Amino acid sequence: MQPFDVSLPPRVDATTSGDVRYALAVALDSVNEGDLTVDASLVESLDVAGLGVLVAAHRKARQRGVRLVICDPQPRVLRILAVTRLHRVL
Repeated sequence: MQPFDVSLPPRVDATTSGDVRYALAVALDSVNEGDLTVDASLVESLDVAGLGVLVAAHRKARQRGVRLVICDPQPRVLRILAVTRLHRVL
């Protein structure tokens, strides 16, 4: 298994969205093809601001021909992604 390109903090919400956005942007700048793997195993809190950051990173990745892959989400986070139907693209 390859190492993760980005590890998300326990909270991906309005308080951390700027830092997460920056980390994803830096990681995207270093990936030219293939997957950008994002470790979500520690995420316990995900709100609309956090979802917005993930969607924006997904769009930017797709424009560059890169696939954003969310790995190992907690069940609660997986439910949020499923309810918003983002599990189909992330």
